Amino acid sequence: MKEEILFSMKSPFRDDFRIKGYRFGQGEKSLAIVGALRGDEVQQLYTCSQLVKELSALEKRRGLPDGVEVLVVPSANPFSMNISKRFWAMDGTDINRMFPGYQLGETTQRIADGVFKALQGYQYGIQLASSYVAGCYVPHVKMLHTGYEDVQVAGLFGLPYVCVRQPLPFDTTLLNYNWQIWDTKAYSLYGGSNDRIDVKVSREVQAAILRFMQRTGLMETSCRTLEGFRPVVFDEQELQVVKAPAPGLFFPFRFVGDQVNKGDLLAHILHPYLGKVEAAITAPASGRLFFTSDRSLTLKGSPLFKICSL
Repeated sequence: MKEEILFSMKSPFRDDFRIKGYRFGQGEKSLAIVGALRGDEVQQLYTCSQLVKELSALEKRRGLPDGVEVLVVPSANPFSMNISKRFWAMDGTDINRMFPGYQLGETTQRIADGVFKALQGYQYGIQLASSYVAGCYVPHVKMLHTGYEDVQVAGLFGLPYVCVRQPLPFDTTLLNYNWQIWDTKAYSLYGGSNDRIDVKVSREVQAAILRFMQRTGLMETSCRTLEGFRPVVFDEQELQVVKAPAPGLFFPFRFVGDQVNKGDLLAHILHPYLGKVEAAITAPASGRLFFTSDRSLTLKGSPLFKICSL
């Protein structure tokens, strides 16, 4: 394992800003793994730290084939993570909306530029991502439909779902999108929440990455046997979204990963002052809860559940 500084810049008030990377093996740029691009992505940081430990042990027992290089970047936003801010602390901008970056631009554009230069040229790219809709997600692979996506290869992770999403105009500044445009097969892995460590989900994601490495020849097949799922592939628009019919305190009775039937009681929304039930939320269709909000307060119209009926 080689630890190196991929990008750094001076700070007027505290220690220099540094993004560290950990390289394993030697040879062709085979796989790059990126963890926390945002300051609240603690789950993603933890998963990357466990991957660094796993890959270090794998390298020592010669589990990486000759000619393979793997790069892991646990965090590209340590300043915001230190103060528990999701976005860049100074101006609230999002590094993951700044790719491919600009060397002479604003701070987050320069960070994105430095990160992207370090990540270019890899055959495969994996981002441990988080959604703009906060909550708990079933572990899955998400891809942007760019015309360069490879859904068949995404199935090699062995996670239960592969979700394909039509990009919106502002999605062209995401790491996943730009990786694909610059000839890297890019995959975003989601699972659990952001600011809390879920060890079970983290282990599922770690196993999925090692499974992917094994199936693409980036890890010796004799190291371990890793079983997985035959994934369901669907477009994100096929999910049934259940929104809050009223504001108030959100009390769920069913949780992410649960199988539900149409008409099942999913949650109550309570009046925040009077304590009475303002709304009873029932399942509009049968399926698996793909997403559940983890916020105790909700606004009217906020997504509370997403159901995969496939």
